[in-house]
Amino acid sequence: MAPAFEAQGGAPPPPQAEPVQEQAAAASQNNAHFSNYESKVTVVGSGNWGSVASKLIASNTLRLSSFHDEVRMWVYEEILPSGEKLTDVINSTNENVKYLPGIKLGKNVVADPDLENAVKDANMLVFVTPHQFMEGICRKLVGKINGDVQAISLIKGMEVKMEGPCMISSLISEQLGINCCVLMGANIANEIAVEKFSEATVGYRENREIAEKWVQLFSTPYFLVTAVQDVEGVELCGTLKNVVALAAGFVDGLEMGNNTKAAIMRIGLREMKAFSKLLFSSVKDTTFFESCGVADLITTCLGGRNRKVAEAFAKNGGKRSFDELEAEMLQGQKLQGVSTAREVYEVLGHRGWLELFPLFATVHEICIGRLPPSAIVEHSERKPRFELLDGSTQYC
Repeated sequence: MAPAFEAQGGAPPPPQAEPVQEQAAAASQNNAHFSNYESKVTVVGSGNWGSVASKLIASNTLRLSSFHDEVRMWVYEEILPSGEKLTDVINSTNENVKYLPGIKLGKNVVADPDLENAVKDANMLVFVTPHQFMEGICRKLVGKINGDVQAISLIKGMEVKMEGPCMISSLISEQLGINCCVLMGANIANEIAVEKFSEATVGYRENREIAEKWVQLFSTPYFLVTAVQDVEGVELCGTLKNVVALAAGFVDGLEMGNNTKAAIMRIGLREMKAFSKLLFSSVKDTTFFESCGVADLITTCLGGRNRKVAEAFAKNGGKRSFDELEAEMLQGQKLQGVSTAREVYEVLGHRGWLELFPLFATVHEICIGRLPPSAIVEHSERKPRFELLDGSTQYC
């Protein structure tokens, strides 16, 4: 059965949101001398991916003289079934027993439950938390960090505000007044934790030297990192692929087969590209062929947590909620796809684009129970109507 919602042709871009520019002149001047002193790194987040990121970084800070040996990792404090605090166990065993059991992080990783203390004196901040928590984290950090700090976001998601969508890197830059790059890619954390080869993409705005510093911090023989000058493109790839992964999970749960799944992935990539370029004219076509693009989409649709939980959702006929399945299957980890699908749907509805992105719209409507999981290929009421946008339909 051929998917009924594939868009024919494309749509012209309406007025677009422009990417956040470099911060004030003072911050730009700080960039010039950034590489002239020993950099101290703090990882803000300690889940599955945050712990793996800390492991990668810690192996390099010990090896490279341009970095301070110690890596601070902010941990949202939890009490384990044993009655012990998670931070105490991490520091005594060098292992995140809840989110990355069996993997040593590096003896130079220090878990800290105090956010303000964790970032104190750091001039390189790595943000890797569920995206829905970032606004609150940024509020707590306002006035607590120095102006010469550089940041990078490994977070896949966006905030939707009255004035429109806000990427997490932009949220960090605007609220904290610091430059923020992004790192995305085909990165299933548990595979990187056991040092299986993978790749990632750093997206930067203007300063190539800063990007190369981040590449240096993350790169290992089994983790190949490259840089591209396209923050919005890299970040949107990492964000939107989780929505497509839900669709792939629905297909798996309904046992529709590999042909259907491949079609869903192709259509999803097409919608990712169109949505990204409608939002930001600066997004480059070539970004979708980096690790952050097609490679991340493939691995997430084959093995990510969003696919896994969506498969279970479809097998249960949509009768068990994503919240229930998340709690049962992920041991405290958070899904990003369901909330991202909702946020994308809000943007589409506000801008009148729902009929231009039938896959994205259908995924959200399945998630909230408005449509059954089988609608991922059967729903045919919504035909793309490109006359809703003025101008030529030759787009993407």
